[in-house]
Amino acid sequence: MGKTIELLKLTVDESRIVSQLSVPPHRPNLESSFYEEFSIRGIRVDRVEPGLITCTFKVPARLIDRNGYLSSGAIANLVDEIGAALMFVVGSPMDVSVDMSISYLSNAKAEDELEITSKFLGQKGGYFGTLVLLKNKATGEIVAEGRHSLFKKHASKL
Repeated sequence: MGKTIELLKLTVDESRIVSQLSVPPHRPNLESSFYEEFSIRGIRVDRVEPGLITCTFKVPARLIDRNGYLSSGAIANLVDEIGAALMFVVGSPMDVSVDMSISYLSNAKAEDELEITSKFLGQKGGYFGTLVLLKNKATGEIVAEGRHSLFKKHASKL
């Protein structure tokens, strides 16, 4: 447990950077939120077909971990966002993530360009499944593979 606590401690430089963050209140529908600006800015949608989305994402330095690689949390966020985007329908309630399973297979560095593909796996009632694959465009190496389950409440018939 002591080793884990030690790994999670911020360095003096990291503490200074965090203390300087300024997060102004978000005005919905008027501007991007801190979350959108920080974690999903830069995703470019290349192709959309029924049951398939392909995106390109250049790894920004802000999502790099202490070892110089795209953080596992950022990868999980990309699986969540791109998997959910495949199921998004304008005017419908948002889907809720139920489960994610991610295999981290290799690393990506700052400025690496990733190809992110989300495929529809199937549906049972309001439960949907997607497969999200993150691949390094230059090398073809798979960075991560995630399975993402979502739930959408059906509209009432009353």
